[in-house]
Amino acid sequence: MVDVGLTHVALPVKDVNASIAFYEKYAKMKVVHRRTDPVDGHSVVWLGDYTRPFVIVFIEVENVDTHLKPLAHLGVGCESRDEVDRLAKEARAEDCLIDGPADDGHPVGYWLFLRDPDGHTLELSFGQEIGLVVQESKD
Repeated sequence: MVDVGLTHVALPVKDVNASIAFYEKYAKMKVVHRRTDPVDGHSVVWLGDYTRPFVIVFIEVENVDTHLKPLAHLGVGCESRDEVDRLAKEARAEDCLIDGPADDGHPVGYWLFLRDPDGHTLELSFGQEIGLVVQESKD
């Protein structure tokens, strides 16, 4: 397989292990690659969800000066509204729920925003049908 098209997005993180735990829990992502940068000794981690050849790259830094914030965010589709609601309840208890859940109808769907350990925003949604729209646009 040759890498073509959009393959990753990279985010600075202060604690790579906290970021891994957050994205494993809320986005069902797993570590697919991990290394230590030989120059600065910081960790570099790739997380993927195995649904497509795309990863989030976490680059460990001393301080995160810029944040991916609403409306800039990463978006992950969930299997059901119930899953969005379950994760919203957990996020509320962990004080990382920013907004939602809310139902904005088609094509936005049922969504919520979460704050990851470094202040970046993750959207969880159900019903956006991005995959279907992309496929239909190719036909």
